[in-house]
Amino acid sequence: MTFEEAMRERHTVRKYTEKEIPREVLSKLNTRIFANNEKYSVSIRFMLNDEKILGTLTKLFLAKGVKNYLILSGGNIFTTDEKLGYCGTDIMLYAQTLGLNTWWIGGTYKKRYAVRNAIGDKVAGIIAIGYGETQGVPHKSKPLEEVCRYEGEMPEWFKNGVEAALLAPTALNKQAFLIEGREDQVAISCNNGIFSDVDKGIVKYHFELGAGRENFFWTDRID
Repeated sequence: MTFEEAMRERHTVRKYTEKEIPREVLSKLNTRIFANNEKYSVSIRFMLNDEKILGTLTKLFLAKGVKNYLILSGGNIFTTDEKLGYCGTDIMLYAQTLGLNTWWIGGTYKKRYAVRNAIGDKVAGIIAIGYGETQGVPHKSKPLEEVCRYEGEMPEWFKNGVEAALLAPTALNKQAFLIEGREDQVAISCNNGIFSDVDKGIVKYHFELGAGRENFFWTDRID
């Protein structure tokens, strides 16, 4: 499975089976995590067989079998959340290519417990990983024209990038982002409260995957 296929097939899964992740799959995941930590100077940690991260109400009414997860953490600097959004997406889609399911959890977890077990100073969320009871279902998406604006005739690569961004698991599924383009310049802004920077990293990764990184370059804003 390619990353493009994983992006389209990955859906939020909140209930997991008891099936253990094989050692060779764990090794591949850990290698990917290490590579992201090294490249982007973050401190993502993979927790195994730990069922303490979710509260009682979440387990009773929303989740089941969550025991393997990533703690998304890094240094306490302003770029950390965006980097963790970007790196978390890379690892999440990689897990999908390995036949695993995921759930990006931004709020319904024990934050103090996560902080105590994190490697970095700042925690931006967790990602549950395992074998789901189902493959999940697609989330509802906004119309393309509500989340993007392009100066002039919209090229196909830009349209493909926005469509990929609409597949991203933004916090509370608000899709509170705007992607703007002009010629080969692209800018992304997010307005989702405390989740804005994490969402920006997630959306950026998806846009790059759909548009093709060779077709554009990022800019802070389109004047």
